[in-house]
Amino acid sequence: MIVCKSPAEIERMRAANMLVADVLAELAAMVAPGVSTLDLDQEAERLVRARGAEPAFKGYRGYPATLCASVNEQVVHGIPSTRGLVAGDIVSLDMGVKLNDFYGDSAITVPVGTVSEDVLRLLRITQEALEHGIAQARVGARVSDIGHAIQQHVEANGFSVVREFVGHGIGASLHEEPQIANYGAPGHGPRLAAGMVLAIEPMVNVGRPGVKVLSDGWTAVTRDGSLSAHFEHTVAVTHEGPLVLTQRTPASAPAR
Repeated sequence: MIVCKSPAEIERMRAANMLVADVLAELAAMVAPGVSTLDLDQEAERLVRARGAEPAFKGYRGYPATLCASVNEQVVHGIPSTRGLVAGDIVSLDMGVKLNDFYGDSAITVPVGTVSEDVLRLLRITQEALEHGIAQARVGARVSDIGHAIQQHVEANGFSVVREFVGHGIGASLHEEPQIANYGAPGHGPRLAAGMVLAIEPMVNVGRPGVKVLSDGWTAVTRDGSLSAHFEHTVAVTHEGPLVLTQRTPASAPAR
């Protein structure tokens, strides 16, 4: 069942999602050669709890950390470790929180030090694909219109879309219906209605789309070892158009 939220509930969700956006901005500023993903995870938990929220991922189905930190060929669900980041790496930071009984969820991919123009292009195209998907989150559209727009932009630029992991509804639960694939033909699936809140999250590979999960049971990597990027926003469907709840603005309070 797809749960539509009232305007008041969407405003409550905005607080959780803005917290996620603020924390991710703080973490992005920390990313540098020598910093470990465990350092980032510990700071993420500190910032979340300091704002009176709970980490959404820690303990979820046994996941051990606040942050999913996926480096280079790691696609999603990378477990933070003591490994120091190296100049030229990219690291995807995916995080959720629970605040006032509602969840927020977002992801960014950050370059470490100086990276090549090809890597910057991967990040740019993935962000643009997310924007194309968000533009379809309008009353009366179909769920598959989102994934179709993402796939079209990604593949037109020579990259591939991961199939095994998808976006999702979000609200009083971290994962709700509907599932939102990042590929497929338009015009299929449930019709979008005002009050739906969707976590839209393209995962884009330089090489082929195939992935596999490592022996830790969580970390998904590209089968061909190519780089992968991941960006995610939580978006409310409204009569006025898509409302990005995790869009950080200059007026956002710092998460310290």
